[in-house]
Amino acid sequence: MKSAPPWTIALALFTIYLVWGSTYLAIRVAVETLPPFLMAGARFIVAGVVLTCVLVVARQFRANRSQWLQNGVAGIFMQLGGNGLVCWAEQEIPSGIATLIIAFNPMFFAIAEWLLHRCSDGKIGSLPNGTTIAGLLIGIVGLFLLVSPNEGNALNPWRVAALIIACLCWTIGASITRYGKHKCEPFSGAAIQMLIGGGVMLLTGFLVGEWNQWDIQKTSTASVLSWLYLVVAGSLIAYSAFAWLTQNASPVLVSTYAYINPAVAVFLGWAILNEEIYRQTLVSSIVIVIGVALISISKKRQTK
Repeated sequence: MKSAPPWTIALALFTIYLVWGSTYLAIRVAVETLPPFLMAGARFIVAGVVLTCVLVVARQFRANRSQWLQNGVAGIFMQLGGNGLVCWAEQEIPSGIATLIIAFNPMFFAIAEWLLHRCSDGKIGSLPNGTTIAGLLIGIVGLFLLVSPNEGNALNPWRVAALIIACLCWTIGASITRYGKHKCEPFSGAAIQMLIGGGVMLLTGFLVGEWNQWDIQKTSTASVLSWLYLVVAGSLIAYSAFAWLTQNASPVLVSTYAYINPAVAVFLGWAILNEEIYRQTLVSSIVIVIGVALISISKKRQTK
């Protein structure tokens, strides 16, 4: 496979750095009056249909049955398990705190790479070195600082657990996309993931009773506008960029968005939603970012 030009990788990375950092704020506003799974499911269904139509018109949509199955499974992990749980958690957890916990994605990626290396006899993945292990330990310390009781409001442990599980699901889905045997054109894969994952999220929303609990008359304009932003910027633009990056850049390089997004999300949450930033939050965020940065640096050296 021909290597992608460095400038295209840089542009795609900048897109997920900025846009995904802002989506945590948009999710927080959207779920104020919209049910989380129905909101997220509709978001990805609409984005998936639009992207599929564009690809079909351009005669660029290419996927066989095996590729549909592989990307469908990846989409369920990444949309339902990853994004859906984040939306549910952000009903009670501030957007800045949520993105700090999601910053654990590179740590899950590092563990996944080690497991894949062990299970494939070294054919894929990589072993963690001392710097990676140090980054993992530092990141864990940062997480404990973040979720421990502080001068602010205590975090709901179930919502925190949901965010951690979301990291795990996202890692599994991204690993399937990168290492699965049935790869397809990245944008076609992204469309399939959004269609299947979004459909399963809609079904989940109905099964847990969100439709009956949703008061449409109380839905705010801000929530609707946030949903539209999530469809266009978060899904069509940023998620497509992420899907392309998973096949054109190293997993650890792609996962660096996890220590850029928190800075964007925390600032926007403070500036727009007046989310308070406590001293313990700042300290824990610095510790987490240091841990994630160490993992990324060590992986870049291994790649070289």
